[in-house]
Amino acid sequence: MADANLRLSGQAAVVTGGASGFGEGIVRRFVAEGARVGIADLNLEAAQRLAAELGAAAVALAVDVSDAARVAEMATEAQARLGPIGIVVNNAGVPQAPGALTDMPEHEFDRLFAINARSVFLTSRAFVPAMIAAGGGAILNIASTGGVRPRPNLTWYNASKGWMIAATKAMAIELAPAGIRVNALNPVAGDTPMLNTFIGGDSDEARARIVATIPLGRLSTPADIAAAAAFLCSPDAAMITGVALEVDGGRCI
Repeated sequence: MADANLRLSGQAAVVTGGASGFGEGIVRRFVAEGARVGIADLNLEAAQRLAAELGAAAVALAVDVSDAARVAEMATEAQARLGPIGIVVNNAGVPQAPGALTDMPEHEFDRLFAINARSVFLTSRAFVPAMIAAGGGAILNIASTGGVRPRPNLTWYNASKGWMIAATKAMAIELAPAGIRVNALNPVAGDTPMLNTFIGGDSDEARARIVATIPLGRLSTPADIAAAAAFLCSPDAAMITGVALEVDGGRCI
């Protein structure tokens, strides 16, 4: 029986890239808020471990978010195992190692945009029609402060996240009449497995350089992002759509 005191009680959600980092934090928070959650990840073993820890409310789903057929299969499996999906979190993404914009190999550029941008198109195509038929839903895209206040030498990553912010606003306008809200989060650099790539090798000195640019004086955490995600995907945010919310400790001020 649904618990009315939990903000996501009775909801079924899918979180891409849900087995680690920000995605894992979102999965944990959604389950705690009463949702049934599909942990969609390329690393199926990691997704299975997390699902086993969280119990019956979580299921592991294998997916390559850049592959149209795999995304369609994942969506079908998610709905079969969880019921109608009312929340989709597009969290899966890859970082860029720091470097001059002219130095990135073409195949790395293609992979970056296939995972950080094309995936949003693919999940939308897979889940939105059923959301429309059900009368509504919520989509959350995990973008980045890099999409609004770029750091140097991460040009194409910044561009992919700027694309995601623009896509969020365009999706929100188009899907509002169907009762589907679309929002984004812009995290600042986080204490996640991606950090090592972003800062060109994890070290106390490199972390200190990043933290010095964040007024609140620390990196973001999966719990920070999860708290904002739970709010934006809940009825508490029923009048909020098209927002790209900065969870950045003041970085973008």
